[in-house]
Amino acid sequence: MTFVADLAPQALWKHFDHILTIPRGSRNEEAMRRYVLGLAERKGLKFRTDAAGNSVVIKPASAGKEGSPTVVLQSHLDMVNEKNSDVTHDFERDPLVPRREGEFVKATGTTLGADNGIGVAAMLAFLAGGR
Repeated sequence: MTFVADLAPQALWKHFDHILTIPRGSRNEEAMRRYVLGLAERKGLKFRTDAAGNSVVIKPASAGKEGSPTVVLQSHLDMVNEKNSDVTHDFERDPLVPRREGEFVKATGTTLGADNGIGVAAMLAFLAGGR
């Protein structure tokens, strides 16, 4: 049983839990991009990706708020691949293994990828919510 997806708010942590399974080192973000754009497509949201791989997902304003200013949420899809010298971990294939220390979520033997996986998870939770 994973404890990450069980944390509150679950809308955020369920995405982060899945993100922990996606290899996403610099210049290896395609699987992460597919995850983000797959959610956008399932929600019927417009999106585009440029030649460099930058992606934009557009969520319309809530009913009655169409005239409100646009809000832009920005994050990056990749992470820094660092591990302890005594750990065997293939960042191209292996999922990250989270653990909880008190009120902190940490990775076991590697970086957690919360920079900026948690930002992506927050945006996905927002995109997955109602219109």
